[in-house]
Amino acid sequence: MRLHPEVIDALGLFAWDAVTLTGARVTTALVAPGEGPPGQATLDDVTLSNAGLTDGATVVVTPARVEPARQVRLTGSRLARASLTPETVRLALLGKVVTGGDAVSLLPQDVEPAPGLDVPAARRRVAGALGSAWTTELLTVATVEPAGAVAVLPSTVVGWEGGAETGRPGDGVPTARSDSGLPGPPTAVSTPAVSTAAGSTAAGSTAAGPASGEWGGGGSAALARSAGPAADAPATPVVAPEDLVGNTAAAGRLVEWLELTFERPELLVRLGGSARLGVLLSGPEGVGKLTLARSATAAMGARSVELEAPGAAALEPGAASQRVHDVIGAAVATARAGTRTVLVITDVDALLPAASPTPLATLVLDALRGAVATSGLALVVTTSAPESVDPRLRGPDLVDRELGLALPDLRTRTELLRRLLTAVPLADGVELRAVAERAPGFVAADLVAVRREAAVQAALRHPGAGEPTICQQDLLDAVGSVRPISMSSSDTLRTGGITLEQVGDMVEVKQALTEAVLWPLQYPDSFARLGVAAPRGVLVYGPSGCGKTFLLRALAGTGQLNVLAVKGAELLDKYVGESERAVRELFRRAADAAPALVFLDEIDALAPRRGQSSDSGVADRVVAALLTELDGAEPLRDVIVVGATNRPDLIDPALLRPGRLERLVYVPPPDAAARTEILRAAGRHTPLAADVDLDALGADLDGYSAADCAAVLREAALTAMRESLDAAQVTGAHIAAARAAVPASLDPAQLAALEAYAERRAR
Repeated sequence: MRLHPEVIDALGLFAWDAVTLTGARVTTALVAPGEGPPGQATLDDVTLSNAGLTDGATVVVTPARVEPARQVRLTGSRLARASLTPETVRLALLGKVVTGGDAVSLLPQDVEPAPGLDVPAARRRVAGALGSAWTTELLTVATVEPAGAVAVLPSTVVGWEGGAETGRPGDGVPTARSDSGLPGPPTAVSTPAVSTAAGSTAAGSTAAGPASGEWGGGGSAALARSAGPAADAPATPVVAPEDLVGNTAAAGRLVEWLELTFERPELLVRLGGSARLGVLLSGPEGVGKLTLARSATAAMGARSVELEAPGAAALEPGAASQRVHDVIGAAVATARAGTRTVLVITDVDALLPAASPTPLATLVLDALRGAVATSGLALVVTTSAPESVDPRLRGPDLVDRELGLALPDLRTRTELLRRLLTAVPLADGVELRAVAERAPGFVAADLVAVRREAAVQAALRHPGAGEPTICQQDLLDAVGSVRPISMSSSDTLRTGGITLEQVGDMVEVKQALTEAVLWPLQYPDSFARLGVAAPRGVLVYGPSGCGKTFLLRALAGTGQLNVLAVKGAELLDKYVGESERAVRELFRRAADAAPALVFLDEIDALAPRRGQSSDSGVADRVVAALLTELDGAEPLRDVIVVGATNRPDLIDPALLRPGRLERLVYVPPPDAAARTEILRAAGRHTPLAADVDLDALGADLDGYSAADCAAVLREAALTAMRESLDAAQVTGAHIAAARAAVPASLDPAQLAALEAYAERRAR
């Protein structure tokens, strides 16, 4: 933030001291001399957004008291979490002042860098990890310790929310501002607040990822505190078991198990059981597993000792072993001292992986066996991928019980929104059920992010006078901007708001897809009442360019479904077993994001006829994995599989039998009426001259696919631009020239083969 030098002096500050900005929300920034008038402040877009301001708004500036950050937890895009190590993030954030909820850029502080910070090295490391997107990538500060404004220093523990960390708290933390002006804990200055007008100097955007909240539990937020080796549950409000919306039954069951273990162990022994208790909490990421464990522990009056497995696994082997030993040892000591203790290990698959278990895993399992055998101690582990956990953990002497948490359904999402927005001023007419209907696959942590994003939208819209409120559109926009934790940007098909009503003609095709895809998800009671199973999948086939993918986008937009789209060849891998693993992972993500639609484009490349390939059996094994997922021992729930191809004859016949891709829908090339509708839709934003007759053009484009028809209009517009860059209309002459330049792409031989295949299937 840049202020006039006289204002900085009046506040008793020096350049690069920290100030508190109070707008729609409170944030912190570093102050530097500027050239504007005394009553004006210049801020970058990230700081503007953090303060909830717009250009020309009024902001209150006061000196800030900044503490050295012991710990900073961040959230960000999947790309950032996968590419950036916590050490690299800490290097980029050194010298910056942050508060919880802030968006923060990865651009290093190069104007007045922190002592010892090699700015070029920081730039190289971030750029090497993220590529060209590193200059615009934003992270969100989930939590900071201590609370309030903190400065990121070399001793700060920086890590991802629910992931790895780096740094050691307490190593040489400075206690005063350095000569460079880097804020340590400066002495609070008692000076009047300054109200200035805020302005922006750079274009940018903010991104807010899901974070845990009072109803969330989206990933673990507890690390071993610097006060000791064991980590008690953080001092956040604990939700009562009866208030865990959607998870009340699971919480009650866990409380019953803890009660038997702690209060009536002799009864279990007398009945031939064991007083030890080990429970695995499984469920999609962000569904509230840790929140449930804390709730049940608090209901029993027990003490919770937490170990974040990803953070421990990211350490060097020796340090990781010591961390695990310290936390488990502290839990055992607490139990032996007579205090009921619950040892909670979050994301245990990171510490005890099923694939290639490390020597550390054996040591951890031995330590856990000793802990579970301790009177007064129970073990609760959480994971979002139970199949990835070392099977030795689930032995009868360790974790022999499991509770599964399901995705919130519509009623649960509505109730979660109601609880989350209880203390939030809502405008009249807000319908939370309508918002919940637009959020399929959202877990509690996602809905917390929706609340936060809706608050930002409302703050930016608020004129500054009157009571601020969140309206229906703020919530709907927030749902559209928040990606569910269970979905990744790489395999998500963007619908673009398209619905089936916007698809011209194709009445029979749309009806067939509605019955096969939308009805099982929208009317499951009707299928159950009639005693029939809903279709598992659909195969959409037809000539290239005739709108198969467009139809699927419209279908997903109509049904408000999460869509996981993948081309068949993308799942194939040269390494043995990796292709099958990719198929299993795809369907696991779909189950986590249910109700969901799995769209397998070019499915003939993924599931060719078995026994005819020369790839050492890779394709055959992939087909077997796909068949198992479609019709295996664990049935798909609220997941529909749709394949698309223009070569249905190449697909393995076993995939097309009833119970798998049992419905085959043929998408024919457009007729004259359909071509006219396609031309109208493609040209709705193109200014057409009076001499352009789309009906005649549609009738003349015999043999053209939907993509060809759109290409004709696009080429006509380019022809007009070639004549004059100031052209305002597309004329009939331009259409005629484009008609000659764009040939029909439909192959008569392929079209005849597809029509013959469709006739055989119809018979």
